[in-house]
Parts: sequence; structure tokens; C-alpha cells
Amino acid sequence: MRRTTFNLMLFSGLCVALGTVVACSDSSADEGNSSLTTLETGDGITDSNTTPPGDGDGDTGDGDGDTNGDGDGDTNGCPPGGCLDLEEATDSGTGPGGCASGDGSCGLVDLLFVIDNSGTMGEEQVNLSANFPLLIDRLQELTDNEGNPLNPNVNIMVTTTDLGHPQCTPFEPEGYEPAQGAPQNVACINRLEDFDGLGSNAPSFPEACTVGCPVAVAPLDPFIHFEGADASTTNIPGNNVKGALSCIGPQGINGCGYEAPLEGMLQAINPTAEWNQGNKPFLRNGAILAIAIITDEADCSVRSPNGYAFFTNQMQNTYWEINPDTGTKTQATSAVCWNAGVDCGAPDMNGVYADCNSIDTGVLHSKDRYLTYLQDELIAHQNKEVIMLGILGVPPVTAHNDLPPFEPTAGGVMDLVYRQWIDGAYPAGDILPGDNSTAAKKEFEFGVGPGCTGENGMGGFTGQAIPPVRVKEVCEALNEDDKIRCCIESICDTDFSDAIGCLTGIIQTVVDPPK
Repeated sequence: MRRTTFNLMLFSGLCVALGTVVACSDSSADEGNSSLTTLETGDGITDSNTTPPGDGDGDTGDGDGDTNGDGDGDTNGCPPGGCLDLEEATDSGTGPGGCASGDGSCGLVDLLFVIDNSGTMGEEQVNLSANFPLLIDRLQELTDNEGNPLNPNVNIMVTTTDLGHPQCTPFEPEGYEPAQGAPQNVACINRLEDFDGLGSNAPSFPEACTVGCPVAVAPLDPFIHFEGADASTTNIPGNNVKGALSCIGPQGINGCGYEAPLEGMLQAINPTAEWNQGNKPFLRNGAILAIAIITDEADCSVRSPNGYAFFTNQMQNTYWEINPDTGTKTQATSAVCWNAGVDCGAPDMNGVYADCNSIDTGVLHSKDRYLTYLQDELIAHQNKEVIMLGILGVPPVTAHNDLPPFEPTAGGVMDLVYRQWIDGAYPAGDILPGDNSTAAKKEFEFGVGPGCTGENGMGGFTGQAIPPVRVKEVCEALNEDDKIRCCIESICDTDFSDAIGCLTGIIQTVVDPPK
């Protein structure tokens, strides 16, 4: 979440100063990616009325940039380079119900990480990397109600929030391709360039990789697999499961700042994807599906291709914020993501909103796109258990249940306040040391105030995170009656171990519910 000022003058509203490191390397997707079924390739930017080159006054690649507003009301939008066709292949048959029924007879777990790889995610990936070994320990320590080891059969796949965006294409590093839900299985030590940000005064966080991955360890497949007592059977040379996750888990900070975690998730679990087919698929019938989304920005899953015009065409500036320097709408900033996907009503005299909820304006994919697949297809039709962990822009959790699933009981979402930015130095205001911005410019950049402010425990700051709405609503919709299937923790926390505990705690209660 670190915000470092830099200025890029090459493309409309892409990467800007205003005290924020902007991840701008999310390109429109590579049409030659064999893992994708290309449906649409239009990027919506061949318009003579596109926004003029950015002047450094607006932030659109800070990690909450929105790329998907097309305004056409369709539900089949794809990233710029195409997408996987979920609509044609959602009926994969009802798998065995062992894991879904919670009778303890099955320990199949398919765990997907969707990790923000924009330029503001350096410290967060250092934090996450430090907790990857703990995750493996907790999975191997799962027991039934009698204390007998479950020895789960686990697949772990990692992808990014980068779906591609025409605003990011000019800044894409050589050889970089947006993931579009595809798995990352290359050890980070062999792609250290991913941990250098973009622009002048760019951040660099090689330690997010090198501390946990001094030498390359990677699975032989697109994802990690382990099973048996002490994870004795794996697809990793030397059976070094912890080393493999520590190597393929860190994603870097050179991805596009218009994050699309929900669409990245959906494309990753598409049954037609090559990694979900064949003799060794990531997704397996009857397995628990656990999804972990880690981002410091609002979801920006574009309903493409026409949605990109809401960022590139000045004639479609409905969701642009007014630039306080000019008093006019000069460019599309990341605030478009928030404004086009969330409704908060009017703030009170203190700048606080009573509540904020997702809306479908035709710019972003509706949240129903994701809930229909998770709830109707996977849960209802396939009898699959689906759980989700969100490490998001909410205040730190201050208390957890002492028993599985170890869910938050105080702080976190319960303390989340939706509000405008506040002028003045932190903590009375929202302006961090070294940031010469103002509340008005922050509103221009983001459209909403921070959900949390990260402190590093040594008197410094890791940055500020935009509050979640769309990911939060999708996650919470997975809860059913007294069954907890959603856990939301803070991206501003200095230690993600409680988040790991909540994720594995939910898995524990799903595999063998408390009696």
C-alpha cells in the first residue's frame, strides 16, 4: 500500500502522482494465450474522442482503477484479449458430496489465491509471504472431532488481479502478460523484475520474494499438490511444499492498477480452462473450493469491451471526478471504479456515509455474475462447499472466536466506516507523512476515503486501502444460517496469521463440523 509520488505523462489518466504508487503494467491480454478461449478482442479504445495524455494530476492506476464499464447491459464481457466462456460450460456435473456434506469422509481442498500485483502491494506481499509456511502447517494439522489427522489432499493455485486494461498497455514491461485468471507457477526468484514498480521513484520489494524463496522451488504442474501424512506425496521436487508456495505465491508489483479480483477468480475456476481439465485438474469434483482474495483496492471487473470507453472517452465521463486544480473533469481516475460500482448516497455533515452498496450501472460486471456461479452452479448444483477469505481494506480485527472457524468477533468489517477523505496530517486527518496531497485530490483519485491505514509497527506507514464493497458482498453472501463460509480480515494488519487461521478454521469446520 505504500504511496510514492511519480509522474507518467504518456497516456490518459493512467499513472499519476498524488502520493500514490500506481501499478500500471496491466496490459490488454495476450490474444495468443493458449489457456484462454477468445470470445471478444475489442478493447473499446479506437475512438477519436479518447482522453488526452495524462497531466500527472489524476490517479487511475493506483490499484482501484476500473476498467469495465461498457454501459451496454450485457453479461458476457471479456477482458481486452478475450475471456473464458463460462456461459457455455457451467454444467460440469454433480460431483461426489463427501467434502460438501461435511461427514469427514473426504479431505479434498482446492485453494485459489487471487493476489493484487499492483504497485501498492509491496509490504502486503512481504507480509503474505511470511505467512505462507504457516498456511501449509495449518492445513497439515487439520484434525477431525476426535483429534485424528485429516491428512488433506490439497491443490493450491495462485493468480493475480490483473485482467488487462487498455490504459495499462503502454506501460506493460517487456514480456509481461496479464494473468486473466491463469496460474502462476514460476518461482519468483526467477522473475525478480516483477518486484520493481513503474515510473520515477518506483518502489522495489525484492524481499517479498527473496526472503522466502532464496532458491527456486516450483511445482511440476500449474499448481501445488500435496497429500498424505506429512504431505509425503507432492508434485514438487524434494517435496518442499512450503518452499514452493513461498516461491510461486509472491506475485510482484508491476501489474495493472485496475484490479479485477472477482473476474480473475471467475476465470481461474472456469471449468473450460486448461488447468481445470485433463487427468490432473486444479478443480476436482467433490473438493472444497477455498478462495483467498488479497487486495488493497476496490474491485474493478470490467464489463467489456464497451466499458473501456468510460475511461478513454471524454464524452462518457459520467463517473469521472472533478479535478480540484481545474474545477472540471479532466481525466478518468481510479474513482471511476468506485463511482460506477458503488452507491453510498449523500454523506452527512461530517463526510460519513450511512452505508455503501454495490450497484449495476452497466460499467462493471454485476456481482450477480459471480454469485450465480458460486451459489447456483457450484453450491446448489454441484453440492460443493465454497468458502472465501478476503484480506481487504477494512480496519484491523481486534478479536476472534477462540474456536474454529476462528472468525472475527470485533473490529474489521464491524468497524468499517465509509467516508470522504479528511484534510490534515494523520491521525487527525488522512494525509500521511511525505504526501503533499489534499483531501480534495484524494477524492479525485479514489472517490472515497480509506477503509484503513496501515502502520508498520516502527513508526512508519504501509499506506492506505480503499474499503471493499463488491468483494465483501460476494464473500458474505456465502454465509448460510449459522454456517460461516466468509472471513474478512484487514490488509492493513501487520501480521496475516489470524487470516490464515480463519481460512483453515473454516476448512476445518467444513470437513468435519463441530458436534
